[in-house]
Amino acid sequence: DVHEASSIAENLKDNEAKINLHGKRADGIVKSMLQHSRSSTGQKELTDVNKLVEEYVRLAYHGYRARKKDFNVTLDIHTDPQVGPVMMVSQDIGRVLLNLLNNAFQAVEEKSWAEGNGYQPRVTVQTTRTQQGADIRVEDNGPGIPKAIREKIFQPFFTTKPTGHGTGLGLSLSYDIAKAQGGQLLLDTEKDGITAFLLHIKA
Repeated sequence: DVHEASSIAENLKDNEAKINLHGKRADGIVKSMLQHSRSSTGQKELTDVNKLVEEYVRLAYHGYRARKKDFNVTLDIHTDPQVGPVMMVSQDIGRVLLNLLNNAFQAVEEKSWAEGNGYQPRVTVQTTRTQQGADIRVEDNGPGIPKAIREKIFQPFFTTKPTGHGTGLGLSLSYDIAKAQGGQLLLDTEKDGITAFLLHIKA
């Protein structure tokens, strides 16, 4: 029965694709869990906050564009010239920035698909000198985070992304990295349709 054989073959293809998708998701979860449990071996050193931010914004943007050729966004970078150098493990703070920026890019991309040409995607990154050290704020004008789930977003395995598009460990890991360095990662969102994260770095 050629028709039956063809139907079974199509089902096999679909099942193989699902196995592949869930296998990659499981792999991502395991890798994220390993990162979650791994303590940083880096040493704190004086790091120019503005240069670090500019470097990782560029890295995150070009990395995202490499995967999504049609992706476009307006990037606003506002660096406080008074920030100067701050003691930190720069690679770890860089990982936090990459995660926040990738989340922001994905959020505005999803809103672009939903709203079409009338929507102007924008991601804003701002640095500010504080008495304790420095603040880095990452904001996007994507769909926003509903009030009902804002308290849960730093919990391990909690994610707002579709199945296969996130492990739910990125923000949890970022939160722990900030805390391990004596800093703090906060959700700084007051308006619907605006998502902002504030990373406090203590000198």
